[in-house]
Amino acid sequence: MKVVRINKKNISGAGFCLSVLLFLLVIGAFINGASAFSGKARSEGDVTLKNAISRATVQCYAIEGRYPPSVEYLEEHYGIQIDRQRYHVFYEGFASNIMPEITVISAEK
Repeated sequence: MKVVRINKKNISGAGFCLSVLLFLLVIGAFINGASAFSGKARSEGDVTLKNAISRATVQCYAIEGRYPPSVEYLEEHYGIQIDRQRYHVFYEGFASNIMPEITVISAEK
């Protein structure tokens, strides 16, 4: 029968490796969660900007009796702010009494 002696150095080395592995798993989970949150916030930013432009467009129609001729008009007169580096905005108006087509696309995709 063989007697196995437990060495304190072996136990502390295994504990250290386990602690490092657990730390790396926690860091990995944090990075994964932050990345998922950032992606969701970015995709919701498109919808939020489109809704803001639509509301300002309808408000302009209610106040002035016509839809705005461009997005730049909304920026100047209705306080719309567009980060042109993050979003491409397409605003296609057919006539001043017909709601324009508004498309917002993220430039970062």
